[in-house]
Amino acid sequence: MSFIREIKPGFRVAFLLILSIISIIYVQVSQAAENLGGVPVLSDPNERLTKPDLSNLARFRILTASDFPPFNFVDQTGRLAGYHVDVIREVCRELNIEAKCQVQAMPYADLEGALEAGNGEAVMSGIAITSSLRQKFSFSRPYLFLPARFAVQGKLGLSGRAGDALAGRKVGVIANTAHEKMLGAFFPKLVAVPVNGQEELFSSLKEGKVDAILADGVRVPFWVASPAAEKCCVLLDGPYLSQHYLGEGFAVMLRKGNAVQLTAAVDYALAQLAAKGRLQDIYLRYFPNGFY
Repeated sequence: MSFIREIKPGFRVAFLLILSIISIIYVQVSQAAENLGGVPVLSDPNERLTKPDLSNLARFRILTASDFPPFNFVDQTGRLAGYHVDVIREVCRELNIEAKCQVQAMPYADLEGALEAGNGEAVMSGIAITSSLRQKFSFSRPYLFLPARFAVQGKLGLSGRAGDALAGRKVGVIANTAHEKMLGAFFPKLVAVPVNGQEELFSSLKEGKVDAILADGVRVPFWVASPAAEKCCVLLDGPYLSQHYLGEGFAVMLRKGNAVQLTAAVDYALAQLAAKGRLQDIYLRYFPNGFY
């Protein structure tokens, strides 16, 4: 790391400390995923949170979408179901407010406006934390990290670390996305082949136009295991997590007016669910192929 020598002495120690913290976080997430069948543990065993008193809470309306399976969907009986719905129910159960919880589904595009207008207390529907949203809303701790994953043509028989196994090979990536930037920054020896969208990305790998792809770690495992892939491809290495490129993960978004008490309550519930393994159980129920 010769570039570290170029940093001014006054900042060198702090910079090295940041690098070590990043390394520790990556190792902890990786080890946690290995110990729980590929699911990171989103809790700290040394953390001590106090259960908030919600006896004066009149109702807790959680808004979600209904058109993004397996996160949110309407099942054959017409009942709202999915990963987010099950997590919402567990949060309410953990806080002993099941009778006060009301889950309301609407188009994803309407969620932010509905919350801002006071038509609910929270949104749980795959909301990624951004600086612009933080200015208007409060957020809970993350309940799901969003990794990037490589998929490769199975006939190539590649294994090991992606940076080495794919050196000099063509890797498809959707143009003008965080994944394209991440590929260039983390894997300079790979030959990036930008494409115009998800469908073209998958077809280019299946048809052999590229040797591998780097994309959303939620979608890639589903596609690899789907009939559409025709058993052409396998996952390679990873997952790769990067807060800089991929964000802080999914979190519950709350109105700022009542955020302090409810955010603390949701944080407590999510921490308890993670520590007890219930978040991991729900994850494996809806993502049996995993994306970690």
